[in-house]
Amino acid sequence: MKFNKFLKLKIFFILVISPLFFNVPKAYTAEEIKIMYSIFSRTIKVNSLKTFAREGESTRQLKRILKATGSPDKEIRKVLNKEFEVPITIASKLVYSEIGNVFLTRLSSIIHPPRATDERTGMLALRASVIQGINIGNGKINLVNFFEGYPTKTVILDVSALSKVMNKVESISELLTFFTNSPLEKIKTN
Repeated sequence: MKFNKFLKLKIFFILVISPLFFNVPKAYTAEEIKIMYSIFSRTIKVNSLKTFAREGESTRQLKRILKATGSPDKEIRKVLNKEFEVPITIASKLVYSEIGNVFLTRLSSIIHPPRATDERTGMLALRASVIQGINIGNGKINLVNFFEGYPTKTVILDVSALSKVMNKVESISELLTFFTNSPLEKIKTN
């Protein structure tokens, strides 16, 4: 009888105390993208970008930013919705490989968390964003899923750093082709 009472007390104690120790805080996902260009900045809500990508509807602020790109809305939506099917195991191998580390480190100067003082923080956030973006897209990733998977509420997109990189790369399609075909084929065979 005493043992049964002791067992009930123990179970009650575990049920009462366990939420204190095992309460995992909710992970952040990006809510806004802060586009920085020199001293100027604009903020886009990820949800409004998602709505634009899916339905073509945009807020006034998003319309102004899209107009500044000089590209037609249809083309921008095509880029936002372009999906890459990447198994999560291969993506994980890629983002943890040497070439993945180099790529993410360079990309972290363009896309990074606010107040990030080092490349490593940006690289870790990008790595998490890729993996979570693939998870959100059920094995596929696009730009919207990538931003949705970013682990901070705000994502900084540095246009000045992006333009420096774009000057070195002839076209974004060449860059995407290189990074989605070449390394993946090598990783798939390993």
